[in-house]
Amino acid sequence: MDFQVVVLAGGTSTKLVPLVSKEVPKALLPVANRPVLSYVLEQLELCNIKDLIVVVEGEDAALQVGAWISGAYVDRLHVEVAAVPDDVGTAGALRAIAHHLTAKDVLVVSGDLVSDVPLGAVAATHRRHDAVVTTMLCPAPVSGPSESGSSVGKDKTKKPGRYDIIGLDPSKQFLLYIATGAEVEKDTRIQKRILRAVGQMEIRADLMDAHMYAFKRSVLQEVLAQNGTFQSLKQDVLPYLVRSQLKSEALSNGAQVEENGNEKVGFQSNQVVQAQILANASSPRFHNLYASVPCGSATVRKIHKCCAYIASDSKYCVRLNSIQAFMDINRDVIGEANHLSGYTFSAHNNIIHPSAEHGSKTTVGPHCMLGEGSQMGDKCSVKRSVIGRHCRIGSNVKVVNSVVMNHVTIGDGCSIQGSVVCSNVQLQERVVLKDCQVGAGYVVAAGNEYKGESLAKKEK
Repeated sequence: MDFQVVVLAGGTSTKLVPLVSKEVPKALLPVANRPVLSYVLEQLELCNIKDLIVVVEGEDAALQVGAWISGAYVDRLHVEVAAVPDDVGTAGALRAIAHHLTAKDVLVVSGDLVSDVPLGAVAATHRRHDAVVTTMLCPAPVSGPSESGSSVGKDKTKKPGRYDIIGLDPSKQFLLYIATGAEVEKDTRIQKRILRAVGQMEIRADLMDAHMYAFKRSVLQEVLAQNGTFQSLKQDVLPYLVRSQLKSEALSNGAQVEENGNEKVGFQSNQVVQAQILANASSPRFHNLYASVPCGSATVRKIHKCCAYIASDSKYCVRLNSIQAFMDINRDVIGEANHLSGYTFSAHNNIIHPSAEHGSKTTVGPHCMLGEGSQMGDKCSVKRSVIGRHCRIGSNVKVVNSVVMNHVTIGDGCSIQGSVVCSNVQLQERVVLKDCQVGAGYVVAAGNEYKGESLAKKEK
């Protein structure tokens, strides 16, 4: 693939506190005891992509991510790690490195994407249609644990969901409308002129914008330069390009018709030409326009194409952009999507590192992982959970639907359910956690019980 590849690796997302911190940027959060960024990098490596730019928010986070990449991918990938300011957003991050982009097309991938969708398929769709943007759409994931035992998933299903409302042409190749993060319970308004223009539009609320885009580089740079307030690719740049494909830019007697959200029409002949062009939107000829169409004294420029690649239902595609998603992905990668983990599973359908030890009458169930050098006492039970490296776990401990990171100490008689316990945490004897997150280095005193709490040390 002769695309220039940019991986947007984020920084210390507030949505993931206390899992992320100054010591652990988002890109290095563990999924099945591997940094989440490794899943994207290995997908790129499978596509024989060796040169790429990884963009990280914050100088300190960039140094940490760069150091990890240098060690893990030495002699495998040539990666330029670019630091951008915190909270600039995805569009701002690309704007900051725009001068590094020189190829005809740019593939932009979110560093929090865990997926087995072939990236080459997105690139091929983009090139086949000569599109200005091609976005990958995946079936929206179902959140929450697959077995009873955590109230997080149960409560989550009761709340109004936020979805991407997607409008596609009948061939499902062209993206005609997008409203990101819309609440389905509320009305979603689509302008009549768009419906009249396209004739037929299939509206979908079961697809997720996977935050993987192929852009025509010249158009991307132009949009970012002209729209300095755009911060998000998903919420600003993509909707802008989708809207503008259903407009024409007309020139008449030196007067330009403005292209903006309120559609300003300069003269009637342009309305007629635009209506004729857009009437083809629902036919196989949609977007199949020649470079320019003379119309009296006006010239209508070629309307650009916004395309979609829809991943198969059989593919796995989830973004680690919330604490619930972090738990879901960890569970899936050692469960139904275990082909993504890169590990060999035992006859009991779990992963127990050869150096790990556990006492008598301790059970590590299927779809579980026990990391390198970890030790468990007697009469412990682990179900659908990931336990990291070099953990010390006492006796009579229960861990269910949870993620325990590295170097964690858990005292006798503890119960952990539906929770995330970050690295270097100490849980003293008989601690009970249900649907909690415990930040790195935190100490939970003996006998305490918490439900639905976020426990973390104050940042200095």
